[in-house]
Amino acid sequence: MPESVDYDVVVVGSGPAGASTARAATQRGLRVLLVDKKQELGAPIQCSGAVSAHALHDADITPIDDFVASDIYGFAVYDAQGNVTTVDYRALKPDEYGQAPLGYVVDRRRFDRHLAMLAERAGADVWLKTEALGHCPQENGFTEVRLKRFGQPMTVRARVIVGADGVQSQVGKWANLSTHIRLSELASCLQLIVDGVECNGLLEIITGHEWAPGGYAWIFPKGRGYAEVGLGVIRTLTDKDARWHLDHFMRHSFLAERLKACRVLEVQGGGVPLAAPLKRPYADHIILVGDAARHVNPITGGGIHTALRSGVIAGQFLADLLPAGERPVAAALGGYQQRWLKEFGHAMGKLHQVKTTIFRQKDIARRDQMLYQTLAGYFRPGSEFRKV
Repeated sequence: MPESVDYDVVVVGSGPAGASTARAATQRGLRVLLVDKKQELGAPIQCSGAVSAHALHDADITPIDDFVASDIYGFAVYDAQGNVTTVDYRALKPDEYGQAPLGYVVDRRRFDRHLAMLAERAGADVWLKTEALGHCPQENGFTEVRLKRFGQPMTVRARVIVGADGVQSQVGKWANLSTHIRLSELASCLQLIVDGVECNGLLEIITGHEWAPGGYAWIFPKGRGYAEVGLGVIRTLTDKDARWHLDHFMRHSFLAERLKACRVLEVQGGGVPLAAPLKRPYADHIILVGDAARHVNPITGGGIHTALRSGVIAGQFLADLLPAGERPVAAALGGYQQRWLKEFGHAMGKLHQVKTTIFRQKDIARRDQMLYQTLAGYFRPGSEFRKV
């Protein structure tokens, strides 16, 4: 292997945001390297894997049986006492959704593997078990990227580094970007894969401080008779951890009878940012995408759709910028943020304001009602946020 190789773009992190960036940039003629320090794509699993059909369509991804775990046709949103609002598109729009699903729960390991395969088939180089350690800008418009591949140090040269390395982005820290997230805006999530819980093609969301302070609990179909049962909590709103709250929900909520006989097959968990998107996810030679840029829906915590879309925006932007001869300094790379804001960033900012208003409410009963009403209306056909 040569000591140094030149790329237009090095993408750090092979999740949905990183793989989408690599694919979009490569399809438009850039030479791209996608690296990830993990040796297994999609691991560890830190989310439920729910994604809408239109999100896949917008990212030019065809849903296939290999990664689709379950079809989704709507939502059931519960308040703390068990009152439910059901939004089932099979009933609302039978001609459109009688056969084709509204969305999917995907197997994240297989889904991430599929996305990396699409990037590789488009022409990107994909290196796993490769850790990005830092970079050193050069006078010629490139930056030298220090890597450790299979334990061996090496360098490559790139014009732009894309940080798709999650909520604790190291790439963002290299550029001294303001990536710090307050504990009050980081959801601690825990999810169980269980057998023995019947589902009916709906994503079930359970609100209420009693069950999930600062977040909500969920029951999602997983396919083949399995389900995902989990929740996210904000640790500044409780003195208990997510494990305690999930056990409390499963044993004592109005759904306890339905959950009491389930058998746990797998435990998954992680942190989900519910903060406002970064105002400046770019610096000289660097842009951030996906969780690294806080491109996560601050109300639902959904991040796959926003990761896919921000990756496509980033890849297409870089493919327009770099062949035009622009030096990849912060002023030029700021155009990526403008594209993102125009497409759906402003809507995400508004959602963050909605979330902030809800959780500034000191009266817990009132806060619970506000969150329930927001989520019950969020998924309806006329909602301004349904596709965010």
